[in-house]
Amino acid sequence: MSATLFYIHDPMCSWCWGFRPVWQSIREALPESVELKTILGGLAPDSDVPMPEATKQFVKQNWQNIESVIPGTQFNYDFWSDCKPRRSTYPSCRAVIAACELDPALEFGMIEAIQKAYYLQAKNPSDASTLIALAEDIGLDKTQFEKVFKSAEVQQLLEQNLHAYQELAMNVGVSGFPSLAIKTDKRFVGIPIDYNDANVSLNAIRNYLEA
Repeated sequence: MSATLFYIHDPMCSWCWGFRPVWQSIREALPESVELKTILGGLAPDSDVPMPEATKQFVKQNWQNIESVIPGTQFNYDFWSDCKPRRSTYPSCRAVIAACELDPALEFGMIEAIQKAYYLQAKNPSDASTLIALAEDIGLDKTQFEKVFKSAEVQQLLEQNLHAYQELAMNVGVSGFPSLAIKTDKRFVGIPIDYNDANVSLNAIRNYLEA
């Protein structure tokens, strides 16, 4: 049975960063009959407003929680002193779309570059300059990427992703990032995840295909 697995995420979602090793294992073990489709849910719209102190503390505490729930996950807390944080993840979402438009094979490379820049290197992926430099680092032409990244077409594709996430939330009940859902001609359901065990999702996918 052919099926489509949807991965709903945001490149600046800290739980998605923690989920990365398990997600890679899931991708590598997916049955060949399962097509993978990613959806950018978008955590926070464009903003130039500095992040309020209360929000900073909330995010820091979230990082600490993730470190305790997912052993081995690392965060560079220098980000909070070296950067000027603001609540804005749409730029990084557009960067992933732009990279994928230029070379679909670089989609996950761009996601990983953003995550490592943010969480390990204390760089700010809310800044266009950071994203353009990352695109160049993964092998994309800097000028070409910037043009596509800032295009109306990429903004439209982001809006389509946001709408697709809303549809999944209403029809399948998925909420938050990361989330997984699977669809065939017969059914459309959410797939459970475990941040430390890929087999939880893989077994659910296999059981779904065999049902």
